[in-house]
Amino acid sequence: MNWKIAEAKQKFSELIHSTLKEPQLIYNRDRLVAVMSKAAEYQEFLKWRESQIQTSMAESLQELQNLCAEDNYTLFVPARQNRSDFYLTSEKTI
Repeated sequence: MNWKIAEAKQKFSELIHSTLKEPQLIYNRDRLVAVMSKAAEYQEFLKWRESQIQTSMAESLQELQNLCAEDNYTLFVPARQNRSDFYLTSEKTI
């Protein structure tokens, strides 16, 4: 059901009870400003929204580093070695 703000204020108890049937839409000057729904539906929405948040690469690497530290795992990273660069050498065969 659609409600105007003034009507929602006057009939707040009815508005709350109506949420048990379906979400209630509240409008201000023909613009949707709020939705009232059951608490369980809101909790489901919060879970869904949390699952949609994507972590950044930095956060993922930090999490991996923390997991490795917890297990006393050390990642072996070989020393960097210089390699010849194809574009810097004078002899190019294509």
